[in-house]
Amino acid sequence: MAALRIGGFTPFSTTDYPGQLAAVVFCQGCPWRCAYCHNPHLLPASGAERHTWQDVLAFLDTRRGLLDAVVFSGGEATAQAVLADAVRAVRALGFRVGLHSAGMYPQRLAALLPSLDWVGLDIKAPRAGYARIVHAPADAAAVYDSLRMIRASGIAHEVRTTWHPRLFDAADLRALAGELRAAGVDELVVQEARSIGTTTRLPDIGDADRAGLRAALRDMRRVGHRPAC
Repeated sequence: MAALRIGGFTPFSTTDYPGQLAAVVFCQGCPWRCAYCHNPHLLPASGAERHTWQDVLAFLDTRRGLLDAVVFSGGEATAQAVLADAVRAVRALGFRVGLHSAGMYPQRLAALLPSLDWVGLDIKAPRAGYARIVHAPADAAAVYDSLRMIRASGIAHEVRTTWHPRLFDAADLRALAGELRAAGVDELVVQEARSIGTTTRLPDIGDADRAGLRAALRDMRRVGHRPAC
């Protein structure tokens, strides 16, 4: 059986799974090429990191009772079919399991949901803008299928989007808010795209831009905001 390809590993995090002390497994590979991606080394299917899945499991075994959860991130974790085996192995150690995903593989996500405790779902853009943001062929309908399945499952989740005024104008933001509300989502976390360390250099975001963001999303019941870091 093939092993999970790992591009990075964080042994302790307080930010990747709300309210939980977690380790984070960064899965190698992603078919999309978002301009604001700050993990470009995770995009190729194979990378230079030397973490093995067996080494990660051995570490996690020593953290039982100390950590609450393990989060699978990326890259795009669901791009690897063996993720389901990795999730089962983590649950067998007694950890909760979180997933960060862009929802591009709804059938794989559907198979995973019964074994997950929390999902952070990245909605990249309004439907019409997906290819422009991810710089690759993209099926926005598949992403919204994933969103519907997550909501129907009752699993704890966070819907979020990464934003920069150069990528999203006010019309885009209003369109996104409308599509999310139509899907039953009235809480959105907005993450500012970082201006450094990304595949494309982006200018700093100003206070006027943030005011425009708030105005465009005023019909959402709750908008969380994470500044660039």
